[in-house]
Amino acid sequence: GPAGAVPGALAAVLLATAVTAAFAVPVATVEVRGLFESVRPPGTDTFAVLTDVGVLGTIVAFALIASAESLFSAAAVDRLHTGPRTRYNRELMAQGAGNTVCGLLGALPMTAVIVRSSANVQAGARTKASRVLHGVWLLLFAALLPSALALIPLPALAGILIHAGWKLIPFRGLVTLWRGQRGEALILVVTAVSIVAVNMFEGVLIGLALSVVKTAWESSKVKLEVMDKGAGPVQVHLSGNATFLRLPKILDTLESLPQDRPVELDLTALHHLDHACSTALSHWAERHSGADTPPVRLTTR
Repeated sequence: GPAGAVPGALAAVLLATAVTAAFAVPVATVEVRGLFESVRPPGTDTFAVLTDVGVLGTIVAFALIASAESLFSAAAVDRLHTGPRTRYNRELMAQGAGNTVCGLLGALPMTAVIVRSSANVQAGARTKASRVLHGVWLLLFAALLPSALALIPLPALAGILIHAGWKLIPFRGLVTLWRGQRGEALILVVTAVSIVAVNMFEGVLIGLALSVVKTAWESSKVKLEVMDKGAGPVQVHLSGNATFLRLPKILDTLESLPQDRPVELDLTALHHLDHACSTALSHWAERHSGADTPPVRLTTR
């Protein structure tokens, strides 16, 4: 019926606004300033701060976080529909162009938001025009009906965001993720808690840092095989990626080898050998090659 054609979120906002206005409930409402008053292009003195290393670091951090959030949102939205897939390069180029304009107008940087995008999908959007029209409606309301927006209570909008975000959480998928990849699940939980406890910017930074550490750890897997036939040299084969993260394991194994036996160290199966590991292996070979022990035979690609 006609009632079903009205989105639930819109009905909730209208009802909350009506109740707040009717009973004069003392809650914070949306604050809308004059559209043209908000446009404040930066002056020439503003560009002087670009020589500050701290400012440049903040710019890079914002760019990385905004890009990551947009890519995460695009990937999540692609799972909500069966239409055309996101072209990520074009998405980032558009975001960069838009943020350049935002900077010239003195506005806040923009980024994709999963809640707003999912609202478009749930409302039946089929093309990318929905994203443009979304911005057009916001612009028209801010320019022509600021007094109407000022009646909307902020708790109502917060409730809609929580509800929309809650529906996006794949609880069954989380159980599967925990059973299969607990490292990924732990990063997800820590990121979510950090966003709620601190703020979104620092929470995403924490999540990205944990992901980088996890990826570095997993990509540095190395396998050591020691073959000791009781006579002749001890053969040691290393394969995988030898990085400083696995250096303690490598050195512990090598130090446990008999000091009075020759050693053949085969590195031909290594995909990557970083400088720290290479230096440590050379020093170990020098120490192991004593006066009564033949030099370590080191084989590389």
